[in-house]
Amino acid sequence: MKSSDITMSILLMTFCLPVLANTQEHTSPTKPSLVLQITVDGLRGDLLERYKHNFAKSGFRYLMDQGTHYTNAHYEHGNTETIVGHVSLATGAPPSVHGMVGNIWYDRQKERLVYNVEDDSYSMLTIGAGVNQSTEVDPTQKAAQKDGRSPVPILSTTFSDELRLSNNGQSKAFSVSIKDRGAISLGGHAGKAFWFSKSKADFVTSNYYYDEYPQWVTEWNDSNIPAQYSGKRWEMSLPREQYTLQEISDEHKVDLAGFNRSFPHPYGPESYPYFPTMLTLSPAGDEITANFATTLLKEEKLGLGQHTDYLSVSLSSNDYVVHMYGSNSLETEDNLIRLDNTITTLLETVDQQVGLENTVIVLSADHGVPESTPVANQLGLKNAQYFNKNALVSEVLLKKLKHEFGLDDSAILLYAQPYLYLNHEMIKGKGVSLGEVQRVVADEIAQIKGVAAAVTSEDIKNGRVQNSRVTTLVENNYHPTRSGDVYIVFEPRSYINDMDGITIASTHGSPWRYDTHVPIIFAGYDIKAQTISREVTPYDIAPTLSNKLGITLPSGATGTTLKEVTQP
Repeated sequence: MKSSDITMSILLMTFCLPVLANTQEHTSPTKPSLVLQITVDGLRGDLLERYKHNFAKSGFRYLMDQGTHYTNAHYEHGNTETIVGHVSLATGAPPSVHGMVGNIWYDRQKERLVYNVEDDSYSMLTIGAGVNQSTEVDPTQKAAQKDGRSPVPILSTTFSDELRLSNNGQSKAFSVSIKDRGAISLGGHAGKAFWFSKSKADFVTSNYYYDEYPQWVTEWNDSNIPAQYSGKRWEMSLPREQYTLQEISDEHKVDLAGFNRSFPHPYGPESYPYFPTMLTLSPAGDEITANFATTLLKEEKLGLGQHTDYLSVSLSSNDYVVHMYGSNSLETEDNLIRLDNTITTLLETVDQQVGLENTVIVLSADHGVPESTPVANQLGLKNAQYFNKNALVSEVLLKKLKHEFGLDDSAILLYAQPYLYLNHEMIKGKGVSLGEVQRVVADEIAQIKGVAAAVTSEDIKNGRVQNSRVTTLVENNYHPTRSGDVYIVFEPRSYINDMDGITIASTHGSPWRYDTHVPIIFAGYDIKAQTISREVTPYDIAPTLSNKLGITLPSGATGTTLKEVTQP
């Protein structure tokens, strides 16, 4: 080659290299830069469509219209409670695999009720940030005897665990929620989790995750974002006539500590002991959570590295609102309208930092919800009822146990949704069959008005359960060391509405379709706009994300890959 030709080649390479380099900087990555998992606590699968006309274009409607929307997604376990659904989302498995059979269960080794993520091997980083027994309204959290929290009780790896394992921890994984169980579950064993302390009105964590807080967390807490709501009220966002449903009753609604049964709902002053609780019972709880999450996104520089990062944001207020006011209330619709604005802001922040085209977004819920029983009654569903928990253990049952087995009243330890636990030590000491005692108890409970079925653990273990959709979900909830002796299924829209002395409007936790039905929406990155009506399960989310990123599925995953997402 002539020297002039060589010189020309070098010059061409010199001028072209910057152009090529610049082109590479703006090329979409071969894998997403960020996975954003949004969980709306208690969002039944039909509610987004019901209220869609009152949503803006860039929140729920963006996800529904621009994403792949599965409208017929159902959990396949019986106890549709918060921790069960969250861990199922994280692991792609039912509680029979991941072990979270309920928000609480009876630990036979400790001989007491335990809270799902309590762990006395660890402690809170903030002193006094644990449960305030005098103001806490969640009875399951009050069951914990220690303030320590960790993911150790979760018996399977999660998607976020496998993501970090895939590259020796170079992917970052964070999870945020008002509820500790909402954050810890999706953060997994290898990620970081932060949750809102109602005792301190701060976002906190335990020393499972950190020895001390990152500086940005301290600064966020010092800024006292919750105080912005002091002295204000939760008002309706729209004129009353623009809401989708007009209420037919408000007698079942709860006036908790002066928060009012109907609009407006006053937060009270910051000094009011229930002030942080009031925030969580309203759109303010999710607004504060999203504010912390967007700060985390920026400070931890998520989505800006060479490896896919993960951020879970679990939004809890909808669940609390439904408990207090019912799913058909003005409060529930207004909360979702406000949440739509909150999600819009969250997505805008992600778009500015990472780009929605570089982000896989998945939205779902941990469970559905029923209508409140009085509303169902007024509309003609006369069999729906509030159930009195004391009716489960009748004098007739106790006499049978005494007559047939020589067992006294202490043979029945306790009821913890959805299980009745028996005293195994006493039964063994009497030399009688545990299975026979369970059967007598189940047969008697099954005759009670409001009870649809009572299934024994011995029948589940030995494959003697009558085959039906409901009993299959009950079987999927069974774990040999955590489940109780008799699983009790109440009739549709019948449930215990006593929450440790507080009478609530409605609650979830059943295997019926209204409690198992949730939305699944994938959006962003290369996801197509389409609506899918075939039945799928939220267990499919973690395997789908894993397949999308080319990593190992969570260790216990039973779900399948959603082809519309992995093969767009």
